[in-house]
Amino acid sequence: MKTQNTAYSILDLALVSKGNTLKDTFNNVRELAQNAETFGYTRYWLAEHHNSTNIGSIATSILIGYAAEGTKTIRVGSGGVMLPNHSPLIVAEQFGTLGSLYPNRIDLGLGRAPGTDRETAQAIRSDFMEAAQHFPREIEKIQTYFSKENEHAKVRATVAEGVEVPLYILGSSTDSAHLAAKKGLPYAFASHFATTHLWNALAVYREEFQPSDVLEKPYIIAGVNIIIAETDEEAANLSTSLIRMILGLFTGKRDFVQPPTPMTDYYKEILENPQVHQMLKYSFIGSKATVKAQVKEFLAQTQADELIAVTNIYGIEDRIRSYELFAEIMKELNS
Repeated sequence: MKTQNTAYSILDLALVSKGNTLKDTFNNVRELAQNAETFGYTRYWLAEHHNSTNIGSIATSILIGYAAEGTKTIRVGSGGVMLPNHSPLIVAEQFGTLGSLYPNRIDLGLGRAPGTDRETAQAIRSDFMEAAQHFPREIEKIQTYFSKENEHAKVRATVAEGVEVPLYILGSSTDSAHLAAKKGLPYAFASHFATTHLWNALAVYREEFQPSDVLEKPYIIAGVNIIIAETDEEAANLSTSLIRMILGLFTGKRDFVQPPTPMTDYYKEILENPQVHQMLKYSFIGSKATVKAQVKEFLAQTQADELIAVTNIYGIEDRIRSYELFAEIMKELNS
């Protein structure tokens, strides 16, 4: 049974809402990070995605720097960098630089998925599939570049050596659970959309975990969709933007995030679709009281050390308010 408080964090995609420019979107990233710091969030992560009209988190390391520059204490990082898209050396150099600019505040979460469609993945890196198959080896390269012992090597990431940038393994199946356990690294599971393998992945990670220099016991971060408003009805209405995003994902008709509308029978039918229902299984939508009960149950079931909240709705003011209410919930549950 968990005895320690549960940390709470934010995972952001830098959503591009209809009527907003990219500059507006990036300013919203900084504003959200600043508010998250005020609300007591542990970390603010940005996820790498490509070739999506409604997602601005593409040049992830640059946007992390922008958010970090506008804040003072909150940890900022990647949730994650899709490592097969990149050279481990370049990733180490980028995050070593960030770690020097913002000491003890930068996280490097690593995933093996492309974060995009097959054609775009091929355009990013022609040997993507080979790099994905060697994901464990690529992580070892990054660890080497960050180590002080690499200073005598022929190939160095000089700005990374000895810089404190913790690594996190991201996953949506049991594959990365095995890897995170073997390496003794913290594990972040994408249960905000990949719900099917949650329980197996957590069991694998806990059972196989091997203590390391950075972690003595398993540390689990679980992703959840959170939309909180003053009433259940208002939150349901806000969620229509998310439903339309999911519909665009399934139909291949992606667009900017649309303004919310009243919750109708049409949207309720979409939510009853087996695929959509499964994908949004760990989505907690409603008033503060409603969501608090749902989060309390989820924590009791998962015993997660940290929740990382995803709030994919249209307006920045509504997003900030939702995250404020979620912070209140977590503080109350922790007390």
